[in-house]
Amino acid sequence: MQVHFGYGNAIIQLPVVTLGIFDGVHLGHRHILGRLVSKAREVGGESVVVTFYPHPRLVLEGSNSFVTLLTTLQEKTELLEKCGIDHLIIVEFTREFSNITACDFISEILVGQLGAKYLIIGYNHQFGRRREGDFDTIVKCAGSLNLDIERVEGLVTDQGTISSSMVREALLEGRVEDAARLLGYYYQVKGTVIEGRKLGRTIGFPTANILPTDNHKLIPLKGVYAVEVYTGGKIYHGMLSIGSNPTVNKDEGFRSIEVHLLDFHGDIYGSEISVTFRKRLRDERRFDSVDGLTAQMELDRQSTLMVFSGK
Repeated sequence: MQVHFGYGNAIIQLPVVTLGIFDGVHLGHRHILGRLVSKAREVGGESVVVTFYPHPRLVLEGSNSFVTLLTTLQEKTELLEKCGIDHLIIVEFTREFSNITACDFISEILVGQLGAKYLIIGYNHQFGRRREGDFDTIVKCAGSLNLDIERVEGLVTDQGTISSSMVREALLEGRVEDAARLLGYYYQVKGTVIEGRKLGRTIGFPTANILPTDNHKLIPLKGVYAVEVYTGGKIYHGMLSIGSNPTVNKDEGFRSIEVHLLDFHGDIYGSEISVTFRKRLRDERRFDSVDGLTAQMELDRQSTLMVFSGK
């Protein structure tokens, strides 16, 4: 997949285009992307995804924005490549860019700059100034531009049509297995290992404190999870805690992400780490003593072993 920052120098043969944020690149997105790739093959063209960075709400709402993202730009790029996309065009989203009308975007950029002949869009997709570019508007604008428009219906489950919002809701409720079914993969958070209070090592469960790489990355609900951890070229099983450590900490506004790696001995401070959420084990709890916490962590270790043994 060729990645282009901007559309000025992209040379593409018979572009078949779709556009959107594609946060998470979940199964609903892949439903559209699959049709994009298929259409490109049908007409002998190349598949093109146009996305926007930073997220429009981060630009338009500024410091008032509470946007949480399922994927960083790098993660999204990697997932799109796995979908067999030929070209990814990353358009810088600015306030000035936000004022472009849907019709101008189609005529000046998609057709004028990219030479698009086919546009594939999702069933409820909207873009352009004040999100005015719905399907009817797009069809009307494209009428004189020799641009073929195709709308793809959403992918429906028992819970409704798959969307990024549905995935976020599952994660914020700790339903990481449900989120994985909607995404088509287990959710991940990447970060750097930083120094913490080092209490874990005194009770036999040393933990690595994780500082997420992107502060807009969505962190699942507080609690304890069975996870896979990739670091140093190897994968380890672990149990991860998200929360305020209420047994030893009285600051309810404090939040840490700590993981204990099973069968690991070493120093990984400063290392890059990737955590894959496999199963939520329990809620965060306050124990009457450190001994009570230690006993529960041993139970969590056993639960984690059972998750990965398939029992």
